[in-house]
Amino acid sequence: MDCSVGTRLASESVHRNHTGDSVSKDGVCLEARLDKSEQPEDATSSDWLQHYDASVGKTVYVNRVTGLSRYEDPAMEETQVRCTSDVTNIAVSVISEMGDVGESSNSLFSLYSKWNNPVFVRPPMVGVDISSGQADGLAVKIHNVLFPYRFSKSMIHSMKVIHQVDKKFLACLISTKDDELVEHTETKGNLLVLVDQHAAHERVRLENLIADSYEDDPDAPGERRLCTSTILPPLGISVTEEEIRMLRYGNLLGVLVHFSPAADLKVFVGKVPLCFMEKESNELRRGRPSVIKPIAEEYLREQIELLHSTGRVRGTLPLTVLKVLASLACHGAIKFNDTLSRDECYSLVASLSACQLPFQCAHGRPSIVPLVDVLHLDKDTEVQKPNLRKLRRMYKTLCQLSQTLCCNSFCQG
Repeated sequence: MDCSVGTRLASESVHRNHTGDSVSKDGVCLEARLDKSEQPEDATSSDWLQHYDASVGKTVYVNRVTGLSRYEDPAMEETQVRCTSDVTNIAVSVISEMGDVGESSNSLFSLYSKWNNPVFVRPPMVGVDISSGQADGLAVKIHNVLFPYRFSKSMIHSMKVIHQVDKKFLACLISTKDDELVEHTETKGNLLVLVDQHAAHERVRLENLIADSYEDDPDAPGERRLCTSTILPPLGISVTEEEIRMLRYGNLLGVLVHFSPAADLKVFVGKVPLCFMEKESNELRRGRPSVIKPIAEEYLREQIELLHSTGRVRGTLPLTVLKVLASLACHGAIKFNDTLSRDECYSLVASLSACQLPFQCAHGRPSIVPLVDVLHLDKDTEVQKPNLRKLRRMYKTLCQLSQTLCCNSFCQG
């Protein structure tokens, strides 16, 4: 049987002539690696046994050679056609007219080498362009790429406060070197940073609230437990039978649960962590709705999930408690547009240096951001200072003009 089938391979027309078991494309021969000795011979009807299976009501055909079985009659099978247009099931080598294999301009290798992976993007070969005309402006950026700043708690201990900026930040100088070889200023710092006054005070308040949330456990000398507060009347929370069983036999952290004597699926929470009641008092004082029940229910669900997954309640600070303490720390922290004296700035930075996590606020925002390294400033270039006298004169002129316009509008009215 001789046939010629036209297919598409890499957007080019490919014709395969079965008589030679080869594929030709515009003078390029694509040889199919077909080993005829390895191809299975056609099965004849004498190789099959038939047996009627009464359990399924069908005739089963079993091959003597392979042992495979089937329900279809092999004699009714259509004649196999070896000539196919599917080139994905054969191994193809691309042979050019010169006899080379593989890496020609039209080869599969060259085609796939130009393919861009849409999932894993290749990083750029050039990270920073320092071509002529751009190198001067990228000096600081290149240094930051090669030598990124890494803050440590020891740097905050040596932080020197300059002053408050825009009633939002504290401008400070810190040293990023272990041993300073050059005396920069009286503050001995080389990196100018901005400290977010709200984020910094929020972190200080959060760690203080966490420390105040624990008390000595009288039942376990040397241990500490969460401070709790009584709820009157107890809060009723609906649970399942499995949750009742876990609450009855599990050791809970900072919560006291009473079980209903009736058969209804409900428990009553009589004690919760003290910070929950403080949160409730703050909300009611601001004229907002009560939040104690949803918070207590969320905390109870967290305890049940821990009992279900680990079999016990961990001794670390529960997530629900941390969220409530973070909210309390935020509402009582210094806000933007709050004026701070230099002594208050010093006190805030000193309190921040004593924190366990001084580089982020209670919600994870950064509290310290690097601004500029004074070592990168060109000492030969004079920094142009603002003309304050000119600014004052312009301000007075604008004020007088504004007053004149207001008087004219009033007289016309």
